[in-house]
Amino acid sequence: MMSKTKLLMAAAFALTMSASSAWAGGLISIIVNDPANPYWLTEGNVAAATAKKLGYDANVAAHKADTNVESNLIDTAITNKSVAIILDPANASGSIGAVKKAVAANIPVFLVNAEINQEGLAKGQLVSNNAQGAALGAQEWVKLVGEKGNYAELLGAPSDNNAATRSNGYETVLSQYPDLNKAASQVANWDRTQGHDKMQTMLQANPNIVGVISGNDEMALGAIAALKEAGKLSSIKVGGFDGSPDAVAAIKAGELQYTVLQPVAVFSQKAVEQADSFIKTGKTGAAAEKQLFDCVIINKDNIAKYSAAFTLSN
Repeated sequence: MMSKTKLLMAAAFALTMSASSAWAGGLISIIVNDPANPYWLTEGNVAAATAKKLGYDANVAAHKADTNVESNLIDTAITNKSVAIILDPANASGSIGAVKKAVAANIPVFLVNAEINQEGLAKGQLVSNNAQGAALGAQEWVKLVGEKGNYAELLGAPSDNNAATRSNGYETVLSQYPDLNKAASQVANWDRTQGHDKMQTMLQANPNIVGVISGNDEMALGAIAALKEAGKLSSIKVGGFDGSPDAVAAIKAGELQYTVLQPVAVFSQKAVEQADSFIKTGKTGAAAEKQLFDCVIINKDNIAKYSAAFTLSN
């Protein structure tokens, strides 16, 4: 028969092993918007690689901005006993219910790229500093396009708070120039094809515009395609936002003036690292739930420092 001391030691050892096994590994479910867009592809790839490096299994799925699909993917993550969920929410308000389901199942959720309109549910909301990035972009746009003339704007999906934040940031800067007039604006939902089609429509009604400012690179690249077809690209300058490889190629080709780099590779990695910390210690290691990551300009002057997808080296 074991002595009382040995029994206590055995029990303590068992508890330690149980805690260690609870910390070691498990599945981290990563849910992005649409990996057809290189931005979201990078988001998923970086998060998955970080999870695997830290000893977890990783699964990447996409909701494509559909809250019903997102809800089903959260259900799957719960069924699969995920130890954490990394989520790029489909809708600022519409995704709250999905996050609540995960929280009710005691699965910590870390949001990346986009926020939800409720704090205290997710353990972290890690996003680009969109207001700061938009101000940078607008300042660069004015420097390259000029301080007078009519211009057009392409806006992202209204369900994503980032779209309004960027547009408002542009307006704050551009409205300071009384001779700049926003002659047209269209929602193109972050999509290249829609950017092309909406640019065609705006150009037909406003053939004398001097520039286009876009809420993301995909829409900007669509606009460039439409301007090339119309023979107008040499006289109309376009600015983007994201820092995608295709946008960088367009800058090198002299077709895009600049892009605003979102540090998606940085905050996707950080989200998984904070999830790992929370699983092991019950704390994320971050000072606050909402965390902003500053953006930087990529133009012809620093394009040589673009070292990997959405990454600018020092």
